[in-house]
Amino acid sequence: MDRPSVISTLEQAVKARPMPRHVGIIMDGNGRWAESRGLPRLEGHREATSSVREVTRTARRLGIQALTLYAFSSQNWARPAEEVAGLMDLLREYLERERAEILDNGIRLNAIGDVDRLPRYVRDPLDRLRADSAHNTGMVLSLALSYGGREEILHAARRLAEAVERGELAAGRVEESDFEQFLWTQGLPPLDLMVRTSGELRVSNFLLWQMAYAEMCFTDALWPDFRTDEFLRCVSQYQQRERRFGLTSAQVQREDAPQQAKA
Repeated sequence: MDRPSVISTLEQAVKARPMPRHVGIIMDGNGRWAESRGLPRLEGHREATSSVREVTRTARRLGIQALTLYAFSSQNWARPAEEVAGLMDLLREYLERERAEILDNGIRLNAIGDVDRLPRYVRDPLDRLRADSAHNTGMVLSLALSYGGREEILHAARRLAEAVERGELAAGRVEESDFEQFLWTQGLPPLDLMVRTSGELRVSNFLLWQMAYAEMCFTDALWPDFRTDEFLRCVSQYQQRERRFGLTSAQVQREDAPQQAKA
């Protein structure tokens, strides 16, 4: 069976099962992909934008509500200045090139992280596209830019403390839902699936609060090689796992029984 046929069959099978609401992806391996081909590291990042486009299209087609991509971490600012500048240029190019597709497909572009650190020539097209897509009702595509999970939690804790100081919240009555209102991901569905590419087995400061009950999928594929078939396999893995949230298998099965009877 040729690759398009394999992808079509796999996609039909995935669509027939419950879909994750929110998928986060740690896009790793761009530099190694380039170096293994004798290319500058920036060429790996350039090729990576093709994977972003294809995976975004696939997620939208599957009906996934939210896709969050770890594009640039808080720690990435420490990389060589030449590489950081190249990444900023590629980000600006991506925002300009994908603008029409995002708007035409009803996608809402979101950004999480300390985006004020981004250079103006990146923030301007980012802000325009966020504003112009704000009323779109399709999938939410979030770019994690200058983002860190610890930084997000610290930022939220400071804002929560300020709200308590202003008398808007009572410290002794703060609930998880109150805290989540101050996270950068406020308003997004719960994270159901976290994917990491390139064979690394760590979460690298990504969505630390949100992944408390997320299923994790680790793949050896380098991000520039991660396309529709790899993404579908990760979603398929998620669909084959039992989501217990602290309950026993018997409890989960009893709770699912009425829903299955109605199906």
